[in-house]
Amino acid sequence: MTRAYFRDQAMARKFIRRYLPHPHAIRDHKSLRMLSTRLHDPNLWHLNRHSVSTAMFVGVFVAFIPLPLQMLIAAAAAIMLRCNVALAVVLVWITNPLTMPPIYYATYRLGAQMLGLRPQASDFELSLNWLEHQMSVIWQPLLLGSFSTGLVLGTLAFILTRLAWRIGVQLKWRQRQRERRDAKRDHS
Repeated sequence: MTRAYFRDQAMARKFIRRYLPHPHAIRDHKSLRMLSTRLHDPNLWHLNRHSVSTAMFVGVFVAFIPLPLQMLIAAAAAIMLRCNVALAVVLVWITNPLTMPPIYYATYRLGAQMLGLRPQASDFELSLNWLEHQMSVIWQPLLLGSFSTGLVLGTLAFILTRLAWRIGVQLKWRQRQRERRDAKRDHS
């Protein structure tokens, strides 16, 4: 590997690092305390093509799974897959209190269609009783649609990240070659 390749990798890392929380903020988060000893591995905080693309997959996939403690699940998966923990944890916030209803409704509809079921039209009521009753009816299509969507979008995020990283490195490489060629021409 050439020096230019590593310089391009550093530029991509700086761009991503600008938007990620500091490792201490993740390590000290109350919902991740049970993983705190494992989170001290410095390799889990590196930003390279593998760790970023794998973290993109983990974060997007877990974001679509309708379970509590998504941050803990994403952090545990990132530790097991040895990818960037901060990015995986941040990406689970794709599903937040504002986006959860439309996302999970869409994944439920997808799952119902995949199972050949008619989506249940029920009057929504914000109560534990309504949730318990409806979950017994909608859990299968919701989980199937959520896992399918998470898998497809996670894989797409993985592929696009790898592709964007590679294109970025190639563009910088070509730019540097042109600059060297122009500098050589100017000295001649």
